[in-house]
Amino acid sequence: MQSATKWDEKEADAEKTVPTVERRVSTSTQSSEPGVEADYGADSGLKRKLSSRHLYMISLGTAIGTALWLGSGSNLTTAGPVGMWIGFWIAASIAWALMQSVGELTVMYPVPSAFPRWSISHGWAFWLLYTLGIPTELAGLVTVMQFWTDKVPPAAWISIFLFILVLLNAFPVRVYAESESIMSFIKFAWIFVIIIASIVVSAGGGPKGHSIGFRYWREAPFTHGFKGFLSVMPNAVFSMSGIELVGIAAAEAKNPKKSVPKSVGSIWLRLGLFYIIGILMVTIIISPYSPDIFGGKGANASPFVIAFRNAGIPGLSHAMNAIILISVFSAANSEVYTAPRILVGLAEAKMAPKWFLRCDRQGRPLYGFFFTILISGGLAYLNVNQTGSTVFQWFESLVSLCVLYSWGCIFLAHLRFRKAWKVQGYSADQLPWKSRFFPLSAIWGISWCILICIIEFYLAVWPLGQPSSAKQFFATYLSIVLIIIIYVGAKIYYRGPFWKKPSLVNLNYGRRFYTNRRASSDKEEDELYVFFKSTLEKIIPKKS
Repeated sequence: MQSATKWDEKEADAEKTVPTVERRVSTSTQSSEPGVEADYGADSGLKRKLSSRHLYMISLGTAIGTALWLGSGSNLTTAGPVGMWIGFWIAASIAWALMQSVGELTVMYPVPSAFPRWSISHGWAFWLLYTLGIPTELAGLVTVMQFWTDKVPPAAWISIFLFILVLLNAFPVRVYAESESIMSFIKFAWIFVIIIASIVVSAGGGPKGHSIGFRYWREAPFTHGFKGFLSVMPNAVFSMSGIELVGIAAAEAKNPKKSVPKSVGSIWLRLGLFYIIGILMVTIIISPYSPDIFGGKGANASPFVIAFRNAGIPGLSHAMNAIILISVFSAANSEVYTAPRILVGLAEAKMAPKWFLRCDRQGRPLYGFFFTILISGGLAYLNVNQTGSTVFQWFESLVSLCVLYSWGCIFLAHLRFRKAWKVQGYSADQLPWKSRFFPLSAIWGISWCILICIIEFYLAVWPLGQPSSAKQFFATYLSIVLIIIIYVGAKIYYRGPFWKKPSLVNLNYGRRFYTNRRASSDKEEDELYVFFKSTLEKIIPKKS
């Protein structure tokens, strides 16, 4: 799975130490943690302080962002209600398959930066995805704050939010995890408010009392035909980016064998409740031809707020803007957390300078953190001389293809891993956690990633509603050019083989060897988790 010859030397040394799965590992690699026999290279300077509840809440919150609250309006106009809903169904199926691959790989290899470290182009593209995501979200935060006031200059808002993000991530990792857990719970609760309010509005229960039903599905199911449907596909995938964050956070999880499958198992809830049902609500409460979808700032650009205002319920706009603010800030917070940890994994695999390995006593990746903030913070100030929406579109174009490339690499790594696992004499029953419907799920996912990249190329050459231009093409495909440059540069520097034989892939390096003993962290249920659990049980009593 790794082609660099310098990395091969490290793998060869590892293979001498741990040649087979059945062999007991040496004393130097044994782990004192209950439930874990050994961590052969799976641990680093990062500290394992994240509980199952932390990973669950982090994975829950990453599915709810600006794409649902704000971006769904433009997608509705582009594809129409039926076209958008079908597009998000397909994107959700890809995301579900992705989490199956992520779960199997990260339980087996809960290492820093996880899957990005298996390919230098994937690793740096993944870092670029999250690093460029930070100024994207900061531009979004400026737009959200302008809903309340436009007297504060963008540079001031950028400085304030960047300082808060740095401060949160300067504390030990549990502070980040707790802050994300709180924001995730708020977003999770608000989606129920939105769904109920949307149903009431659609049924004519608002003050103005106009019943809508599925009128827009009948009147304008596809606004721009098949090309409009194709245009929404990349946006739908981009809106779900970040769900793979569980694979990165697994390197700091106390018990990946328990917490990662729990997070992966909740993917149906996140995709079904937040996107499938959430997008359905958008399609039934607002017309795709509504002139109010474009030009608004903050919550005024949200299709939910537009629909509620049209129904005579304007009071929700301020609450909606606050939720959007939390969602955008949560996304930025996750990206500030993730990007430096990708650099730790790349440095450990000798794909990045070794000083990125430096972590302090609390497990914070110091140099990776400073480097990421320097790059992303500097780019964020481009927003000072441009409108927030323009800057947001720039960065969105850069990172959208990085998402597809990254997801495709994860599916490929999973297929290659299983092939090597079989060739070297192991069975699927020996895996600590097994994905569902393999290999169909991985093949489904990687096929769609390739197809959507082709769709992106088609739309870059012949954009919807715009004339063809070199500027439009490179704005869409610049990230692919950067990935190719990284790949070619790595091949020249490392001079490794194009494709490693499955029989030569080292399946032991970075692997965590589990036992059948129950880990102490399996019993952990902290106060916040117990509170959420008991509250839900009171609302939904168990059947006798």
